[in-house]
Amino acid sequence: MSGAGGAAVAPASSAQPAQEEGMTWWYRWLCRLSGVLGAVSCAISGLFNCITIHPLNIAAGVWMIMNASVLLLCEAPFCCQFMEFANAVAAKADRLRSWQKAIFYCGMAVVPIVISLTLTTLLGNAIAFATGVLYGLSALGKKGDAISYARIQQQRQQVDEEKLTDALEGEL
Repeated sequence: MSGAGGAAVAPASSAQPAQEEGMTWWYRWLCRLSGVLGAVSCAISGLFNCITIHPLNIAAGVWMIMNASVLLLCEAPFCCQFMEFANAVAAKADRLRSWQKAIFYCGMAVVPIVISLTLTTLLGNAIAFATGVLYGLSALGKKGDAISYARIQQQRQQVDEEKLTDALEGEL
């Protein structure tokens, strides 16, 4: 009975950092959907990459398949429901900040391209890289409106003018 209660508490605390950063529900689902689509594209392109005799292409293909499994494990743990550790890994991934996920996903997507620069690796990792970009954009936050920006600029200008008058009065 305590296991069910503990499982109910874990998702609420793991979703907290995303809500603290101001991610809306639809943007969170967009990031998850792009992660799943990125995993599918990485897996398919990774399989195509492994059908060759060039060892670097095979290494890039294996890395892409590994990227696909990590993306699915972090973004859609229900796809890996028969793995006992899937929910624990997903809970830890949900506790990461958006900028940490952005660096992790973009870094994972760049490695196969560095190993073997082919059209298959570029197209296969494009959506996975886009997932990292989406998380990076959410880490930047909302764009401010023009009124608040003008107010901040006016306050800075007043502070600069006060410093200038204080400096001139100090010289006299």
